Amino acid sequence: MAGKKQFDMDTVLDAAMIQFWRAGYADTSLDDLSRATGLNRSSIYSSLGDKDTLFLRCLDLYATRYGEKYDAALACAASDPVAAVRAFFDVTLKRIADPDTPDGCLVAQSAMAIPVLSPSAAAHAKKALGAQRLRLRAALTAGGLTDQDAEAFAVHAAAVNQSLAVMSRAGASPAQLLAVVGVTVDALSQVSRP
Repeated sequence: MAGKKQFDMDTVLDAAMIQFWRAGYADTSLDDLSRATGLNRSSIYSSLGDKDTLFLRCLDLYATRYGEKYDAALACAASDPVAAVRAFFDVTLKRIADPDTPDGCLVAQSAMAIPVLSPSAAAHAKKALGAQRLRLRAALTAGGLTDQDAEAFAVHAAAVNQSLAVMSRAGASPAQLLAVVGVTVDALSQVSRP
């Protein structure tokens, strides 16, 4: 049928997300997106929007995909906040170890690129980064930490989580990343146990 789209939108968005994740927003051109998705430039514009719009969709896809995994990991926080935070970090460590995904984190990479992002993309990146802190804070509060401790550990754990992505991209070993997680989880266990 004439005019019918001949591609799977989920596959195309996933390919574009991987391209942005590998190269970053600034270093991804429309030609790069065309090669990654298999679509020509006019198809990208007509089906997905301009580069900025496509980036926002990819950032949302990434945040949703991993946000659901983080939420599932933190589900046991009310009964065992330490195990929940360890499971939270396990999501990140599994993503880092996955040979089918690029190193690092699209959210962390996007946050570092805020000076070159459009205002809407910068706001999106900040929102995605802030969602981790809010997710952790809610879980730690449910786990019985005081509001002050929950906020402090949420900020710390979110920062550690982002640093794991940066460290992995810089070549840190799995043992080094696990050691960083261990320090944070041990510190939390000191606060969360009476």
